[in-house]
Amino acid sequence: MLKLFNSLSRSKETFVPIEAGKVRLYVCGMTVYDYCHLGHARVLVVFDIIVRHLRSLGYAVTYVRNITDIDDKIIARAAENGEPIEALTERFICAMHEDADALGVLRPDAEPRATDSMDDILAMIRTLIDKGFAYLGANGDVYYAVNQFAGYGRLSGKRVEELRSGARVEVEDAKRDPLDFVLWKSAKPGEPSWSSDWGMGRPGWHIECSAMSTECLGAHFDIHGGGMDLQFPHHENEIAQSEAATGEHFVNYWVHNGFVQVEEEKMSKSLGNFFTVREILQRYQPEEVRYFILSSHYRSPLNYSDDNLDQARGALQRLYTALRDADAAPGATPQDGYALRFQAAMDDDFNTPEALAVLFDLARAVNRAREQGSDDAAVLAAELRELGGRLGLLQSAAQVYLRGLPGRVDETLADGQIDALVARRDQARASRDFAAADRIREQLSELGIVLEDAAGGTQWRRG
Repeated sequence: MLKLFNSLSRSKETFVPIEAGKVRLYVCGMTVYDYCHLGHARVLVVFDIIVRHLRSLGYAVTYVRNITDIDDKIIARAAENGEPIEALTERFICAMHEDADALGVLRPDAEPRATDSMDDILAMIRTLIDKGFAYLGANGDVYYAVNQFAGYGRLSGKRVEELRSGARVEVEDAKRDPLDFVLWKSAKPGEPSWSSDWGMGRPGWHIECSAMSTECLGAHFDIHGGGMDLQFPHHENEIAQSEAATGEHFVNYWVHNGFVQVEEEKMSKSLGNFFTVREILQRYQPEEVRYFILSSHYRSPLNYSDDNLDQARGALQRLYTALRDADAAPGATPQDGYALRFQAAMDDDFNTPEALAVLFDLARAVNRAREQGSDDAAVLAAELRELGGRLGLLQSAAQVYLRGLPGRVDETLADGQIDALVARRDQARASRDFAAADRIREQLSELGIVLEDAAGGTQWRRG
């Protein structure tokens, strides 16, 4: 029975879908003005894992992840680059897809863009005005009236009175209350704009997600997710807008992943301490980055360092080494309880660290069976690969992964050259010229090549 932590109730709850056998899930996606950093990658991978697990349980999942392709940062970056906004956003949308594909992230079922959703955005703002939840300010902007919504603050646990007392003193004259937030921004010279009942302008960030999620999934759906930094004010404002407009309960379960940290600070573009996915993939294989993300529970902080990524590489090496020369025909599954333990871990709020621990227990069982010459080794290896696949791991051929490790090795040394040196060493050993064999081993070791002598011959991998 699946349990997940609901940010709305601040507790683990048994998951019960609105419609039996179906799950509707919305995740706040990227604002596309730059390359994805590791914090974005965590959102992509975490919700990919959640979707994969829900589908493994037999649910028909409709997964929607939006794209914000108009906002202040996008406008500023396009102006800085001297390029059209559409060219900037299209370039970074393509880059985001390339990064997500590299990390093994499945594409969402729908990926609405804010600029394609303008009719839905305008209709929701119009409804909010008609119902008395929004108003036109003297400056031409449209604002949401927070004091008209009784439930404001229930997601974040913040009290309106405390928020108001802590708000800035210099309140815009156009606002009735310092907590009111913009739904529609009146057009400024040189900025993109759309026609509306309130003049030319563009939407505020919060209203975009309310309009896109309800258009794609309905007024009431199962799960809404995103990074922990979106809980307030973005998701709080989404609840206020959506429930005021539709009159229905918006979302049953709110799921938020934790921050990526560098030296105990949140990784973000504003702090300048971020690493793009592309930079990291120059030194680590995509599966290693994915493993690193899954090695911490999704709600816990994820601490970025080369040491932690190196540990992820070493862990994957051990799993792939267990798979080497032990593949079995798919469908063969031993009655050993590994799959049940794996599912129990994932059913407990998507506990990927515990699920990975099951994979290592299974890898040890593969190695023991191989050492004993048991036919169970191949069957256990097949289960290891199948369970790893539920996490988007262990999908490469073992030898391909082990021979393709990047970083700290002489990448100009081709596989054929290594094979030739290994063959020469085997010849030297057969001739009992152990000094020559040791020299070749040392030569390869200096180039980052690890040799493993076994009964079936010498295997090598990049270390």
